[in-house]
Amino acid sequence: MTRSSRPIRFNRLGPVVALLLLGIPIAGYLARDDGRLFGLGARGLHAPRWGLMLAAPGAIQIHVAAALAALAIGVVLLAGVKGNRLHRTLGWVWVLAMATTAISSFFIHRLNPGGLSLIHLLSGWTVVGLPMAVYAARRHRAADHRRAMTGMFVGGLIVAGLLTFLPGRLMWAIFFGPA
Repeated sequence: MTRSSRPIRFNRLGPVVALLLLGIPIAGYLARDDGRLFGLGARGLHAPRWGLMLAAPGAIQIHVAAALAALAIGVVLLAGVKGNRLHRTLGWVWVLAMATTAISSFFIHRLNPGGLSLIHLLSGWTVVGLPMAVYAARRHRAADHRRAMTGMFVGGLIVAGLLTFLPGRLMWAIFFGPA
């Protein structure tokens, strides 16, 4: 069978679907942004305003703390040796931090007051994907486990984390908002 006549494999559609799920909200946000994103250079940089984080609701504080813990542990897990006792122990802590991050996000409604927003799709994906990835590891399906966990790290932490730095969001205000 030639390469061009092979059927599309569904496991290759995951990244495409993820990019669409992320790209559509970003495009919508930028359409409503009124140029604030590109006006960043007009203001000078300043020290972070941590008081904004301390004044944020408890759900946001829990969410940020769990996300930062998951980010730090995730970097160690991705860079370290796989399959040993340290990896398994840190892995369980990472799963707990990711689950806390995802579940706490359902109590944050700043993008859509009173309801869920499109970014909550990442949280739903994480809540479903975490047990599936753990199951794959328990069944010694390392490739499935690696793909799922790496996807959650990149999509659920890196991409979602970068989205918090869009104008109008809390991280934007802490680091780039008016001093």
